[in-house]
Amino acid sequence: MNATHASRYRETYARWQADPIEFWREAASEIEWVKPPQVIFDAEAGVYGRWFPDASCNTCFNALDRHVRDGRGEQTALIYDSPVTGTKASYSYRELLGEVATLAAVLEDLGVGKGDRVIIYMPMIPEAAFAMLACARIGAVHSVVFGGFAAKELATRIDDARPKVILTATCGIEPTRIVEYKPLLDGAIALAAHKPETCVVLQRPQADASMHVTRDRNWRALVASATASGRQADCVEVAATDPLYVLYTSGTTGRPKGVVRDNGGHMVALKWTMENLYGVKPGEVFFTASDVGWVVGHSYIVYGPLLHGATSVLYEGKPVGTPDPGAFWRVISEHKAVAMFTAPTAFRAIRKEDPQATHLARYDLSHFRTLFLAGERADPDTLKWAEEVLKVPVIDHWWQTESGSCMVGNPVGLELLPVKHGSPTVPLPGYDVHCLDEAGKPVSAGTMGAIVVKLPLPPGALPTLWQDDERFRQSYLTAFPGYYNTSDAGYIDEDGYVFIMGRTDDIINVAGHRLSTGGMEEVLASHPAVAECAVVGIRDALKGEQPCGFIVLKSGVTQSPAEVEKELVALVRDKIGPVAAFKLAVTVARLPKTRSGKILRATMKKIADGEDYVMPATIDDPAVLDEIGEVLRARVAT
Repeated sequence: MNATHASRYRETYARWQADPIEFWREAASEIEWVKPPQVIFDAEAGVYGRWFPDASCNTCFNALDRHVRDGRGEQTALIYDSPVTGTKASYSYRELLGEVATLAAVLEDLGVGKGDRVIIYMPMIPEAAFAMLACARIGAVHSVVFGGFAAKELATRIDDARPKVILTATCGIEPTRIVEYKPLLDGAIALAAHKPETCVVLQRPQADASMHVTRDRNWRALVASATASGRQADCVEVAATDPLYVLYTSGTTGRPKGVVRDNGGHMVALKWTMENLYGVKPGEVFFTASDVGWVVGHSYIVYGPLLHGATSVLYEGKPVGTPDPGAFWRVISEHKAVAMFTAPTAFRAIRKEDPQATHLARYDLSHFRTLFLAGERADPDTLKWAEEVLKVPVIDHWWQTESGSCMVGNPVGLELLPVKHGSPTVPLPGYDVHCLDEAGKPVSAGTMGAIVVKLPLPPGALPTLWQDDERFRQSYLTAFPGYYNTSDAGYIDEDGYVFIMGRTDDIINVAGHRLSTGGMEEVLASHPAVAECAVVGIRDALKGEQPCGFIVLKSGVTQSPAEVEKELVALVRDKIGPVAAFKLAVTVARLPKTRSGKILRATMKKIADGEDYVMPATIDDPAVLDEIGEVLRARVAT
């Protein structure tokens, strides 16, 4: 690692290591507190300690009110861009504050107060952000459930969070269909043991919805009434350790895990990352192409940019198909975004449809500085392609719903470190990352193991699971005592760069050899004909497991699928060796994914092994699972 390039990062990380209390005290000074913290960390509180235990604050005040007070009132806070409806709107900080304070008054009129839960089941529209901030304003705990989530899974979240009110819209809009939310919500409430007192329904013109006589209220009518009477809610003082939100991790069986985010640590962490990690300054435009139903949308569509006084883009569209593979370039160009954050799968989709990036030539991206990728492993081939076409740094960074912000990344705002393709770079301050073997012993540099974080976790990371400290301990803290278990596998090289190779479940055992499916995917993705791929370990009577590579070819590939598959088998043998026992590459039209773009590898494995599986609640298109099954059956038959 070049010492000159690394100096600011090394100095900052060393400063955190030497005195973490003083480091976070300084970071906390960027937040306006009702009662400033005197105690920065209490090691005896909570499961592993609590940050800012004696402080009080309000997240909405820091995101909106203080910017209006301090002269940013006329600056654009939120840009809504919806190619699926042909709608655009922008809200200044002053206008956004008015919308949020009015909706917060509506919630108060419905009996919502500090500590009450509110489920938000919404598409990517401004009202979703209004709802989150309105809850934060009055001290209510929001739980955003991804819009269109199936009734059964929504019901489990209703029963766990026990919301007083549910905020929803009549539908979400996909490029090829309307997803009606109200029937799903009605079905979920029928299934749930807990019944919310009120559902507030935003009628969208694309779908009307029937209203329950006593339970359902019209969103626009309630807001209009509050506006007419001048009702606006004030900010409510909450403890820094009070929950801001509960966000459920995606699971299809059993009780979901409700990740808790507190108010104080969350603000401190996000505000620090906006400039030090992302290199975005107040007043600049940050475009995060995610969904408010996921942690990325919470952190970097709604809270992070607004806490920082930046402008955030809320995009209701896709990387391709709304209307073409130039969709992201248009948004960046039109709204003058300096940085973008999305998932690697989005860029794989763009590359598949437009491998020469011909659509890019139509747009001026001269102001665009950095692309950030996270959410799934960014294969080196996709990273290199994005670097080549965009001519800007492309930064893979690694984090989880549980962490709330980045754990390992290239700190652009401090100093851009040399990029190593396949690595999200280095741990950020607050994260003491280690690689351990199954016995909990450190492994040597470059050796695969379990990626863990030494306790305590920093501000912004989850302090526990919703009303279940014991489950939090069992899920994250018992496998490696003294460490948080990320459930990710990988290695740390001699320069301290972390390589995340996949979930520990994605490490397969082939005749006693532990092999990373992520490493094999890296090799497959390097083939010029491959748009995207996924490797899963499938049952094998002799070796225990054998790897199976599912591949999607780029548009316009002239080779036959059989030729490409043969080349891929040889490529893996050449790059990884015979030990990989890689003999099966299967061409498919598309891979099964969640609507956020994560590949459903565990479900593919069950299909390949002939096991029963539960339809994943967040799957983008269930029909793709039948397609995978048909291809596998045809392969077995031949």
